[in-house]
Amino acid sequence: SRPPFKLNYNLQYDFFHLVFFFYPPEVTINYRHGLPVVTLMLPTRSERCQFTVKPVVTTVGAFLQDVQREDKGIERAEVFATDGSKISDATLMEVLLMNDFKLVINNTAYSVSPPVKDKLNSEHATEMEDIKSLVHRLFVALHLEDHQIRKERELLQKLDHLKGELLPLEQMRARIMKSADAKTSRLLWVGLALMSTQGGALAWLTWWVYSWDIMEPVTYFITYGSAMAFYAYFVLTKQDYIYPHAKDRQFLHYFYRKSKKQHFNVERYNKLKDDLAEAEESLRRLRQPLHLRLPIQEISDKY
Repeated sequence: SRPPFKLNYNLQYDFFHLVFFFYPPEVTINYRHGLPVVTLMLPTRSERCQFTVKPVVTTVGAFLQDVQREDKGIERAEVFATDGSKISDATLMEVLLMNDFKLVINNTAYSVSPPVKDKLNSEHATEMEDIKSLVHRLFVALHLEDHQIRKERELLQKLDHLKGELLPLEQMRARIMKSADAKTSRLLWVGLALMSTQGGALAWLTWWVYSWDIMEPVTYFITYGSAMAFYAYFVLTKQDYIYPHAKDRQFLHYFYRKSKKQHFNVERYNKLKDDLAEAEESLRRLRQPLHLRLPIQEISDKY
């Protein structure tokens, strides 16, 4: 009798892949213990594999990476909606499993229809929300200390960096301010000297050279000229001629002119000062007892 016919192993392998190409197996999704289990056929290994996903925290990109990690022969793994638009890798699996979608592995597309879960009643939904809120508070409480330490370290490093950049600018600013202040003070003393000279000259002309009848019109026009000068100051600066304001304005004029000569970047200095103040305020708020969950000392109100 003839021996039974045996199909060659290579022919079996090629036949299996031929059937797999024309009749791709469907991707199934089942829920076990409340979690979705995605079952699909790995193309290279030719075996079905199950992937249990956590829909609340797992993204589409993480799921596809798990699939490619399981089968190294998968070069392309993407998810599309039923209308052909691509699903972002940052989309949560919980959102993806709400509607039908297409899973493309290499050159094969699978139409996936997730099972519809029973809608929760309002009481059960409220309990689930309370549980989620409790889990979130527990997570924050357990990781708060690490977050506080990491954030404080980042702020301290930022403060050190800002202070290091500000140190040479502060030294240059101090020199420029000292020079501008000296020039402003010198200008004030020059003004006092000119006014004293003018008063002495008018007194000498009035009592020793001419009489008051002759000098009175001169003093009138000098006073009127001074009023015109003050009005011109208002027209140019849109400010009244007040001695402290005029002194500050002259100081800033000398300061910016000296800064330009010494290439002192005032805008960069102000930006660094603002960043330093913001970082110090963030560090102060971070170290508050309420943020650190420390006991607060009782403060007696004084009336």
